[in-house]
Amino acid sequence: MFSKEATQKLQANTTQLMKELENGKMPVKEIEKLRDVLRFHEYRYYILNDPLISDYEYDQLFKMLEKIEAENNSLVTPDSPTQRVAKGLTKEFPTVQHLVPMLSLDNSYNEEDLKDFDRRAKELTGTNKIEYCAEPKFDGGSISLIYENDMLVRGATRGNGTEGDEITTNIKQIRTIPLSAAFSKYGLQQVEIRGEVLINKTNFAKYNQQLIDEGLPPLANPRNAASGTLRIKDPAEARRRNLEAFVYHISDYTLLKGKRVPEELQTHSGSLELLWDLGFRSPKKEMKVFSSIDKVIEFCNEFEIRRDNLPYEIDGMVIKTNKVELQEQMGMTTHHPRWAIAYKFKARQATSKLLNVEFQVGRTGSITPVAKIEPVAIGGVTVSSISLFNEDVIKEKDLMIGDRVLVERAGDVIPYIVKSLADIRKGTEKKIKFPATCPVCDSRLFKEEGEAVWRCINIECPAQVVERIIHFVSKDAMDIRGFGEANVRKFYELNLLKDIPGIYTLNFSTIGEMEGFGKKSIDNLQQAIINSKNQPLNRLIFGLGIRFVGETTAKTLANAVSHLLDFKDFSLEQLQNLEDVGPKVAGSIHHFFSSPDNIHMLKQLEKLGLRLKNDKKQLATGGNLGGLTFLFTGTLPTLKRGAAEQMVEQNGGTIVSGVSSKLNYLVVGEDAGSKLEKAKKINTVKIISEEEFLSMINKK
Repeated sequence: MFSKEATQKLQANTTQLMKELENGKMPVKEIEKLRDVLRFHEYRYYILNDPLISDYEYDQLFKMLEKIEAENNSLVTPDSPTQRVAKGLTKEFPTVQHLVPMLSLDNSYNEEDLKDFDRRAKELTGTNKIEYCAEPKFDGGSISLIYENDMLVRGATRGNGTEGDEITTNIKQIRTIPLSAAFSKYGLQQVEIRGEVLINKTNFAKYNQQLIDEGLPPLANPRNAASGTLRIKDPAEARRRNLEAFVYHISDYTLLKGKRVPEELQTHSGSLELLWDLGFRSPKKEMKVFSSIDKVIEFCNEFEIRRDNLPYEIDGMVIKTNKVELQEQMGMTTHHPRWAIAYKFKARQATSKLLNVEFQVGRTGSITPVAKIEPVAIGGVTVSSISLFNEDVIKEKDLMIGDRVLVERAGDVIPYIVKSLADIRKGTEKKIKFPATCPVCDSRLFKEEGEAVWRCINIECPAQVVERIIHFVSKDAMDIRGFGEANVRKFYELNLLKDIPGIYTLNFSTIGEMEGFGKKSIDNLQQAIINSKNQPLNRLIFGLGIRFVGETTAKTLANAVSHLLDFKDFSLEQLQNLEDVGPKVAGSIHHFFSSPDNIHMLKQLEKLGLRLKNDKKQLATGGNLGGLTFLFTGTLPTLKRGAAEQMVEQNGGTIVSGVSSKLNYLVVGEDAGSKLEKAKKINTVKIISEEEFLSMINKK
């Protein structure tokens, strides 16, 4: 899309605008230059995944544009980068008609189906020489886009194939979809494009972790997450999920007066090249053109082998007759085009029988229904238990004991029940009764307004106590090796352990008399418990299991105080002033530190030798790395990543999450990836080795 000369010019313009920003200037007369620079860097970041400036620098330029437009309303254009950000909720999604129906694809599941497709194609076209274009079949939510006079004017869901929901506002939140594209350069006035919206695996995992940290059930899989996001009424939430889009077909177009059909649109592969050159993410790099169906089959088999290594979910390949002239000869049925076929990979779904539903109590009192099914193999894993998350899921999926159910497992994502097969019920199935009282302590369950989760609010509930202890000793919390879930449950049942402070007063003489505990294992456990007393404050905070407080928030809290008990004097307003702490999280923290029982427990832990003081805060001005920021990439020669990061914090430095102008030092090991390449483009970031890093720490 951008030539070498254009790239150099835009990068020079970036440097010029950054200097003007630093000097406090607002380049109103150069507003279009500023927009072009932002569009260029969006393309480098979202399409090529190869940014040329830091996130911080981009944000500063974006804020500059926002300020200029706010002060000069007449200068705002529909395709300005600022116009992606919508304010307020979408009240409704009107139904709109597609210019060309969005048909389904005929499916194939083996090589013979593809060979039969090849045979029919040759019969319909009367030629033995057919080129095929093969590309991934993305597993997300289908969309249709319309551009008129180079501007995005409408985005819609697939709907029933003829009509869909108009979702333009949410479409604009997707950075891989340009708000404008130079179709007129190719003589095109109006263009309708097909595509697929998806969430890549990394962003899906991050978003699910955010939900878990907030006490909410995670989303089932990337496909459902993407499809569901398209119709979310809050555009800000749609934006937060970091959707991406691949466009893979130009379904309809009209030409500008006097223009001819461009050569690129005479083949399917050419249209993908055209879309890529206009700034869209098309499968240009993933697709290949073949002159024989045998080569297509070979390519499909190769892709299936490496599907789990892709950053996004695919469920097969799409094979299309490449020449548009031949596509028109082959035509289509009312259901699917005859010139295309989907080659589906081996199923990640299976059916099973729902045998029972058990109700588990979490450390925050949440009641989670867990489906017990007849064991079934899916994607190389035997599945017998599946979380149903909450009562609403049971109702929405209309589940009954004894149902045949469709189960799916996509990639490394947890298995989930897609639906019940209600049409084949025999009448012997039983309704699932959600308990009114806690299945462990029999306390009355409670559901907060606006939540889907029922909770046991008895803090002394044995199930919650055990789960809190399991969390406290876990690897990401206090990391007490050898103190796994089985030992926690065993010690609790034998009355050797009743609460978190009890970890540090265990009777090892009694444990030594138990079967399975030799001297070495006891010594190791005892030493691990002693070592845990020196864990940094953020690990202790995370280990306490405060609702909505994940590892990142725990670090924020640790950096905010000199002593953990300082939080009992924090107001809700003070808590909300902390980074990434909103009203809900602040309320949970305030509630925890307002409890006399929790304060008593913390004082007990301090008496037992745990560190409630913020040692890092005391070292921040005195350590060799005081005031400096660090990030590690690649495999270090001698240090493990966690140990290296701990050394930074113990010496007054700070670990940051990514490469930006806020980063002082990037410590590089073997097989360093994109962080190194990004750091090379930021002059203020110093790239050092592990040896140089250790020299900084040991410097006298």
